[in-house]
Amino acid sequence: MNERNIERLQELDHLFRKLVRKFVKERDKITIEGISLPGLMIMRKVMFSGEQRLSDLAEELDLSSGAITAHCDKLEDSGYAERIRYKEDRRTIYLNITGQGKAFLDRNHMVGQINIDAIFNGLSDDEVVQQLHIIRKLIENIEGMSDKILSAAKEHEDGRAAKEAQRQAKETKHNHYLSY
Repeated sequence: MNERNIERLQELDHLFRKLVRKFVKERDKITIEGISLPGLMIMRKVMFSGEQRLSDLAEELDLSSGAITAHCDKLEDSGYAERIRYKEDRRTIYLNITGQGKAFLDRNHMVGQINIDAIFNGLSDDEVVQQLHIIRKLIENIEGMSDKILSAAKEHEDGRAAKEAQRQAKETKHNHYLSY
């Protein structure tokens, strides 16, 4: 890979990280009637798909178990959702939306579209298709990224350790030779 390509990839890496940070920072500023944007996303999912297991919501919305619990606490405290445990399996917790929650979503139905418009404003249809392709590829590339990096680092470290062992063996042999 030539130096120009390396510089472009480094710039792309920097801009990608900046995009993620900016998105999270802006998203975290959004609170409507005391409910954050992820809280709205949770409610919308439950509204359109029916009651959901908290673990499934966390997986689908890319939230940690701690984050899903905190958001559901807020939704429940606000009267917008309720947790349900069934007698058959008390360990599994479901979330259902209340009438108040449905009314909240009705009042704020435009938030999702405004969010999408704000992010993708000005992209042509062709650019949207191109971005879909690129983002799917990036997601695919990111799968297993940590394993690849850790494996390469271990191989590098093992190589350095082997070279150091060879150097020490030569030095020991050399010192042993000098002692005669």
